[in-house]
Amino acid sequence: MRELERANALIAALAERMAPQPALPPTGPVRVGVDVGTANVVSVALGADGTPLAGEITPARVVREGMIVDYVGAVEIVRRQISSLRARLGVELTRGASAIPPGTEAGNAKVTRHVLEAADLEVTTIVDEPTAAARVLGIKDGAVVDVGGGTTGISVLRDGQVIYTADEPTGGTHLDLVIAGRFGISTEEAEALKRDPEEQPKLFPVVRPVLEKMATIVRRHIEGYGVQAVYLVGGTCAFSGFKRVMEEEIRLPVYLPLHPLLVTPLGIAMSCAG
Repeated sequence: MRELERANALIAALAERMAPQPALPPTGPVRVGVDVGTANVVSVALGADGTPLAGEITPARVVREGMIVDYVGAVEIVRRQISSLRARLGVELTRGASAIPPGTEAGNAKVTRHVLEAADLEVTTIVDEPTAAARVLGIKDGAVVDVGGGTTGISVLRDGQVIYTADEPTGGTHLDLVIAGRFGISTEEAEALKRDPEEQPKLFPVVRPVLEKMATIVRRHIEGYGVQAVYLVGGTCAFSGFKRVMEEEIRLPVYLPLHPLLVTPLGIAMSCAG
Protein backbone atom coordinates (compact mmCIF):
# COMPACT_ATOMS: atom_id res chain seq x y z
CA MET A 1 0.00 0.00 0.00
CA ARG A 2 1.40 3.34 -1.08
CA GLU A 3 -0.14 5.20 1.89
CA LEU A 4 1.39 2.79 4.39
CA GLU A 5 4.80 3.04 2.72
CA ARG A 6 4.65 6.82 2.97
CA ALA A 7 3.56 6.60 6.60
CA ASN A 8 6.33 4.15 7.45
CA ALA A 9 8.93 6.48 5.96
CA LEU A 10 7.63 9.34 8.10
CA ILE A 11 7.50 7.18 11.24
CA ALA A 12 11.03 5.91 10.61
CA ALA A 13 12.26 9.49 10.27
CA LEU A 14 10.73 10.31 13.65
CA ALA A 15 12.29 7.22 15.26
CA GLU A 16 15.69 8.49 14.13
CA ARG A 17 15.08 11.78 15.99
CA MET A 18 13.83 10.40 19.30
CA ALA A 19 16.06 11.25 22.27
CA PRO A 20 18.93 10.67 22.72
CA GLN A 21 19.34 10.84 18.93
CA PRO A 22 20.21 14.33 17.60
CA ALA A 23 17.42 16.68 16.62
CA LEU A 24 17.00 18.16 13.16
CA PRO A 25 17.41 21.95 13.30
CA PRO A 26 14.16 23.76 12.43
CA THR A 27 13.96 26.26 9.59
CA GLY A 28 10.59 27.73 10.53
CA PRO A 29 7.71 27.37 12.97
CA VAL A 30 7.59 24.16 15.00
CA ARG A 31 4.46 22.15 15.77
CA VAL A 32 4.32 20.05 18.94
CA GLY A 33 2.21 17.03 19.79
CA VAL A 34 1.98 15.56 23.29
CA ASP A 35 0.53 12.10 23.90
CA VAL A 36 -0.12 11.46 27.61
CA GLY A 37 -0.60 7.70 27.62
CA THR A 38 -1.04 4.95 30.17
CA ALA A 39 2.45 3.49 29.81
CA ASN A 40 4.36 6.37 28.20
CA VAL A 41 4.28 10.10 27.65
CA VAL A 42 5.53 11.01 24.17
CA SER A 43 6.19 14.48 22.80
CA VAL A 44 6.98 15.13 19.14
CA ALA A 45 8.19 18.24 17.31
CA LEU A 46 7.54 18.72 13.58
CA GLY A 47 8.76 21.35 11.17
CA ALA A 48 6.29 23.56 9.32
CA ASP A 49 6.43 21.14 6.37
CA GLY A 50 5.71 18.13 8.59
CA THR A 51 9.30 16.90 8.84
CA PRO A 52 10.00 15.14 12.17
CA LEU A 53 12.55 17.20 14.09
CA ALA A 54 12.77 15.61 17.53
CA GLY A 55 10.93 13.47 20.03
CA GLU A 56 10.90 12.53 23.70
CA ILE A 57 9.50 9.43 25.42
CA THR A 58 9.16 8.78 29.15
CA PRO A 59 7.67 5.66 30.78
CA ALA A 60 4.87 6.83 33.06
CA ARG A 61 1.96 5.75 35.24
CA VAL A 62 -0.05 8.96 35.22
CA VAL A 63 -3.06 7.66 33.27
CA ARG A 64 -5.51 4.91 34.14
CA GLU A 65 -8.07 3.61 31.63
CA GLY A 66 -7.60 6.65 29.44
CA MET A 67 -8.00 9.26 32.20
CA ILE A 68 -5.23 11.34 33.76
CA VAL A 69 -5.16 10.34 37.43
CA ASP A 70 -1.80 11.87 38.43
CA TYR A 71 -2.01 15.48 37.30
CA VAL A 72 1.15 16.62 39.09
CA GLY A 73 3.16 13.71 37.68
CA ALA A 74 1.85 14.36 34.16
CA VAL A 75 2.76 18.05 34.40
CA GLU A 76 6.28 17.26 35.60
CA ILE A 77 6.92 14.85 32.73
CA VAL A 78 5.50 17.11 30.02
CA ARG A 79 7.39 20.14 31.36
CA ARG A 80 10.61 18.14 31.32
CA GLN A 81 10.00 16.88 27.79
CA ILE A 82 9.12 20.30 26.37
CA SER A 83 12.13 21.84 28.10
CA SER A 84 14.34 19.17 26.54
CA LEU A 85 12.82 19.73 23.09
CA ARG A 86 13.40 23.48 23.41
CA ALA A 87 17.04 22.90 24.31
CA ARG A 88 17.61 20.32 21.58
CA LEU A 89 15.98 22.43 18.87
CA GLY A 90 17.31 25.77 20.07
CA VAL A 91 13.98 27.52 19.60
CA GLU A 92 11.03 28.57 21.71
CA LEU A 93 8.02 26.25 21.50
CA THR A 94 4.70 28.01 22.01
CA ARG A 95 1.97 25.90 20.43
CA GLY A 96 0.98 22.30 21.03
CA ALA A 97 -1.75 19.74 20.55
CA SER A 98 -2.78 16.64 22.45
CA ALA A 99 -5.25 13.79 22.23
CA ILE A 100 -7.58 11.73 24.39
CA PRO A 101 -9.25 8.35 23.92
CA PRO A 102 -12.66 8.57 22.22
CA GLY A 103 -15.53 8.81 24.66
CA THR A 104 -13.50 10.48 27.44
CA GLU A 105 -14.14 14.07 26.40
CA ALA A 106 -16.02 15.07 29.56
CA GLY A 107 -13.39 16.48 31.88
CA ASN A 108 -10.45 14.62 30.37
CA ALA A 109 -9.92 17.10 27.55
CA LYS A 110 -9.87 19.96 30.07
CA VAL A 111 -7.30 18.25 32.30
CA THR A 112 -5.13 17.34 29.30
CA ARG A 113 -5.25 20.95 28.11
CA HIS A 114 -4.15 22.16 31.55
CA VAL A 115 -1.18 19.75 31.52
CA LEU A 116 0.14 21.29 28.29
CA GLU A 117 -0.58 24.83 29.45
CA ALA A 118 1.51 24.11 32.56
CA ALA A 119 4.42 23.52 30.16
CA ASP A 120 3.80 26.99 28.66
CA LEU A 121 2.16 25.67 25.50
CA GLU A 122 -0.87 27.28 23.91
CA VAL A 123 -3.16 24.34 23.13
CA THR A 124 -4.47 24.57 19.58
CA THR A 125 -6.21 21.20 19.31
CA ILE A 126 -7.40 18.23 21.34
CA VAL A 127 -8.19 15.32 19.01
CA ASP A 128 -9.20 11.74 19.64
CA GLU A 129 -6.33 9.28 19.43
CA PRO A 130 -7.46 7.00 16.56
CA THR A 131 -8.25 10.03 14.41
CA ALA A 132 -4.73 11.35 15.02
CA ALA A 133 -3.32 7.98 13.96
CA ALA A 134 -5.48 7.93 10.83
CA ARG A 135 -3.96 11.25 9.78
CA VAL A 136 -0.47 9.72 9.76
CA LEU A 137 -1.59 6.63 7.89
CA GLY A 138 -3.51 8.60 5.27
CA ILE A 139 -6.60 6.47 5.73
CA LYS A 140 -9.84 7.44 3.99
CA ASP A 141 -11.72 4.20 4.61
CA GLY A 142 -11.26 1.50 7.22
CA ALA A 143 -10.86 1.18 10.97
CA VAL A 144 -8.01 2.45 13.14
CA VAL A 145 -7.47 0.51 16.34
CA ASP A 146 -5.26 2.27 18.90
CA VAL A 147 -4.23 -0.20 21.61
CA GLY A 148 -2.48 1.66 24.38
CA GLY A 149 -1.58 0.74 27.91
CA GLY A 150 -5.04 1.09 29.41
CA THR A 151 -7.56 1.46 26.61
CA THR A 152 -8.33 0.37 23.08
CA GLY A 153 -9.71 3.14 20.88
CA ILE A 154 -11.55 2.35 17.67
CA SER A 155 -12.44 4.75 14.86
CA VAL A 156 -14.25 3.84 11.66
CA LEU A 157 -13.60 6.12 8.68
CA ARG A 158 -15.58 6.45 5.48
CA ASP A 159 -14.57 8.85 2.69
CA GLY A 160 -12.11 10.47 5.08
CA GLN A 161 -14.71 11.18 7.75
CA VAL A 162 -14.93 9.50 11.16
CA ILE A 163 -18.38 7.94 11.36
CA TYR A 164 -17.97 5.93 14.55
CA THR A 165 -15.68 5.96 17.60
CA ALA A 166 -15.49 3.81 20.70
CA ASP A 167 -13.13 3.19 23.58
CA GLU A 168 -12.77 0.05 25.66
CA PRO A 169 -10.89 -0.28 29.01
CA THR A 170 -8.46 -2.94 27.85
CA GLY A 171 -4.82 -2.62 26.82
CA GLY A 172 -1.23 -3.40 27.63
CA THR A 173 -1.69 -3.25 31.40
CA HIS A 174 -4.01 -6.24 31.15
CA LEU A 175 -1.19 -8.21 29.54
CA ASP A 176 1.05 -7.15 32.42
CA LEU A 177 -1.45 -8.45 34.96
CA VAL A 178 -1.72 -11.82 33.25
CA ILE A 179 2.06 -12.19 32.95
CA ALA A 180 2.59 -11.12 36.56
CA GLY A 181 0.01 -13.62 37.79
CA ARG A 182 1.41 -16.46 35.71
CA PHE A 183 5.01 -16.02 36.87
CA GLY A 184 4.48 -14.56 40.33
CA ILE A 185 6.26 -11.29 39.59
CA SER A 186 5.42 -7.61 39.92
CA THR A 187 3.57 -5.78 37.15
CA GLU A 188 6.70 -3.66 36.63
CA GLU A 189 8.73 -6.83 36.02
CA ALA A 190 5.97 -8.13 33.77
CA GLU A 191 6.05 -4.90 31.75
CA ALA A 192 9.81 -5.26 31.25
CA LEU A 193 9.39 -8.86 30.07
CA LYS A 194 6.58 -7.88 27.71
CA ARG A 195 8.71 -5.19 26.06
CA ASP A 196 11.60 -7.61 25.39
CA PRO A 197 11.23 -8.98 21.82
CA GLU A 198 13.19 -12.09 22.76
CA GLU A 199 10.73 -12.93 25.54
CA GLN A 200 7.56 -12.29 23.56
CA PRO A 201 7.37 -15.68 21.77
CA LYS A 202 7.55 -17.41 25.18
CA LEU A 203 4.89 -15.12 26.60
CA PHE A 204 2.53 -15.41 23.64
CA PRO A 205 0.64 -18.53 24.89
CA VAL A 206 0.15 -16.81 28.26
CA VAL A 207 -1.32 -13.58 26.86
CA ARG A 208 -3.09 -15.00 23.81
CA PRO A 209 -6.51 -15.10 25.56
CA VAL A 210 -6.20 -11.37 26.30
CA LEU A 211 -5.22 -10.62 22.71
CA GLU A 212 -8.17 -12.68 21.47
CA LYS A 213 -10.49 -10.74 23.75
CA MET A 214 -9.18 -7.46 22.32
CA ALA A 215 -9.73 -8.75 18.79
CA THR A 216 -13.28 -9.84 19.66
CA ILE A 217 -14.01 -6.37 21.00
CA VAL A 218 -12.74 -4.80 17.78
CA ARG A 219 -14.83 -7.17 15.66
CA ARG A 220 -17.95 -6.30 17.64
CA HIS A 221 -17.45 -2.56 17.22
CA ILE A 222 -16.80 -2.59 13.49
CA GLU A 223 -19.64 -4.95 12.57
CA GLY A 224 -22.17 -3.39 10.23
CA TYR A 225 -19.90 -0.61 8.98
CA GLY A 226 -18.53 -2.36 5.91
CA VAL A 227 -14.95 -2.09 7.11
CA GLN A 228 -12.53 -3.55 4.55
CA ALA A 229 -9.26 -3.23 6.49
CA VAL A 230 -8.01 -2.58 10.01
CA TYR A 231 -4.92 -0.54 10.95
CA LEU A 232 -3.21 -1.19 14.28
CA VAL A 233 -1.36 1.48 16.25
CA GLY A 234 -0.26 1.90 19.86
CA GLY A 235 2.61 0.31 21.75
CA THR A 236 0.75 -2.89 22.66
CA CYS A 237 0.33 -3.75 18.97
CA ALA A 238 4.08 -4.24 18.69
CA PHE A 239 3.78 -7.45 20.74
CA SER A 240 4.80 -10.39 18.56
CA GLY A 241 1.76 -12.28 17.30
CA PHE A 242 -0.82 -9.58 18.00
CA LYS A 243 -1.39 -8.83 14.32
CA ARG A 244 -1.88 -12.52 13.55
CA VAL A 245 -4.45 -12.94 16.32
CA MET A 246 -6.35 -9.90 15.06
CA GLU A 247 -6.39 -11.25 11.50
CA GLU A 248 -7.63 -14.65 12.65
CA GLU A 249 -10.43 -13.16 14.72
CA ILE A 250 -11.80 -10.42 12.47
CA ARG A 251 -10.97 -12.10 9.13
CA LEU A 252 -10.01 -8.87 7.42
CA PRO A 253 -6.69 -7.48 6.18
CA VAL A 254 -4.77 -6.04 9.15
CA TYR A 255 -1.91 -3.57 8.72
CA LEU A 256 0.74 -2.78 11.31
CA PRO A 257 2.99 0.24 10.67
CA LEU A 258 6.55 0.63 11.88
CA HIS A 259 7.00 1.71 15.50
CA PRO A 260 3.25 1.68 16.30
CA LEU A 261 3.89 3.53 19.57
CA LEU A 262 4.95 6.64 17.63
CA VAL A 263 2.01 6.81 15.21
CA THR A 264 -0.50 8.59 17.45
CA PRO A 265 1.98 11.17 18.86
CA LEU A 266 3.07 11.93 15.30
CA GLY A 267 -0.56 12.42 14.26
CA ILE A 268 -1.17 14.70 17.21
CA ALA A 269 1.73 16.93 16.15
CA MET A 270 0.41 16.95 12.58
CA SER A 271 -2.94 18.16 14.00
CA CYS A 272 -1.33 21.12 15.76
CA ALA A 273 -2.63 24.27 14.07
CA GLY A 274 -0.46 27.20 13.12
